[in-house]
Amino acid sequence: MAIDKKFVDHFIEITSKAALASSYLVGKKDKIAADKAAVDSMRFNLNNLDINGHIVIGEGELDEAPMLYIGEKLGTRNGPEFDIAVDPLEGTNFAANNLPGALSVIAVSEKNNLLKAPETYMEKISTCAIEKDVVDLDYTVKQNISNLSDYLNKNPKDLTACILDRPRHKKIIEELKKLKVNIKLITDGDVSGALLVTQKKYNVDIFLGIGGGPEGVITAAALDAFNCNFQGRFLFETDEEKLRAKKMGIIDLTKKYELNEIVSGDSIFCATGITSGDLVSGIDIQGNEYCSETLVTHKSSGLKKVVKIKQNI
Repeated sequence: MAIDKKFVDHFIEITSKAALASSYLVGKKDKIAADKAAVDSMRFNLNNLDINGHIVIGEGELDEAPMLYIGEKLGTRNGPEFDIAVDPLEGTNFAANNLPGALSVIAVSEKNNLLKAPETYMEKISTCAIEKDVVDLDYTVKQNISNLSDYLNKNPKDLTACILDRPRHKKIIEELKKLKVNIKLITDGDVSGALLVTQKKYNVDIFLGIGGGPEGVITAAALDAFNCNFQGRFLFETDEEKLRAKKMGIIDLTKKYELNEIVSGDSIFCATGITSGDLVSGIDIQGNEYCSETLVTHKSSGLKKVVKIKQNI
């Protein structure tokens, strides 16, 4: 059963208002306050929506987050049942320091169609519109680049890989350098980084490396609408993390998840710019009005575009 297209506009408005709320704190060097503003706005507006919503990816578990916590019920309860994944402020450092790429993000699926991801790391790889098995988490970096090069009929030196700039990625980056692959390093925001594979204009052929597990689920919801490929595997560092995962229903702790095992059925994804970045422009306040840009997808209708909105504050 498809999600009614009318909800696309509702969720665009929710991320736009959360982005606006956070925009007042851009450059104020307080990422906690910027995040809280987005969280408060998103929760308030979700609760006023005629849905029966259930947070599966949120700000943490109940003992960690007072609002938008995993398991929280949202909406008026007079509407369809949705699983909801949120990142009210993706790129907290970007917002705090007035750097490009801060987003307000939400992904919505039909009930029980979003993977419940624990707060842990995830090994990820994504590419767009290629056959299965061209790239794989179980392949070496060299094999993935070689396969992708052959498939796209491009020399490795003409490929671009996007990866988070982290010490844990030193070996991957060294291998990419040896292969003469162009490297796009990002300091934060692995949702937006992974989405750069969706269109040729971004000039990114592959996203890989280790990032947040919950962000992997949100990313998958968008990539699904673009017919992209994504694989993820959780990386647990402590026994406590493993126990939490098992409580969430994850039995095989080493499982490699394909995209359709992370998100299935119909879905909506919205990412509104707070500060301007590769995907969308940031909030632009003009007197009593503001302009927003939102990357939105709705799988069943085939919608995938950037929506620009001008409305009263």
